[in-house]
Amino acid sequence: MKKFTLSLKRCVFFSVCLGFLVLSGFDLPEEQTFFIQSFLTKYYDNDAQMKDIKRYEINVTNTGFCRYRKVFNNGKEEYFAFNLSRFKSMDYYGTTTKGDLYLRTKKDDVIVQTRNDRSGEIDSMGTYVVIPLKNIDVQQLNELADRFKRVNESLLASNR
Repeated sequence: MKKFTLSLKRCVFFSVCLGFLVLSGFDLPEEQTFFIQSFLTKYYDNDAQMKDIKRYEINVTNTGFCRYRKVFNNGKEEYFAFNLSRFKSMDYYGTTTKGDLYLRTKKDDVIVQTRNDRSGEIDSMGTYVVIPLKNIDVQQLNELADRFKRVNESLLASNR
């Protein structure tokens, strides 16, 4: 009976270990979206537009929406949003010190809204969002591009 109990304990222990290994290998979409949001917020270049922008918000939701909102000192607001399932590519123009990140979509999938502007309120569609970044290197940009692709693939797979 002792041998049976010892064997049972070993079997349960190895089963639990195997379960942890299997479950830790999967990336949850929530982890990817949290990484993208924290990454964009961490490397956002507030100094590039500091004299014009009062505040900004970057939000990447678990349901797959990327939202970027800028509020200017004069009260004007610009709002950009797109579903990450429509993400096509990412381009970075600049240096490791500062540059602009272009998030491109497949078609006119970016919602662009302007509020409290002298020329009136504008609702339109676009093909990209530009986010200013600073102090970022190539490996970090590659990691960000990889995370965008993973979220895109998981959203496309869940929509099928």
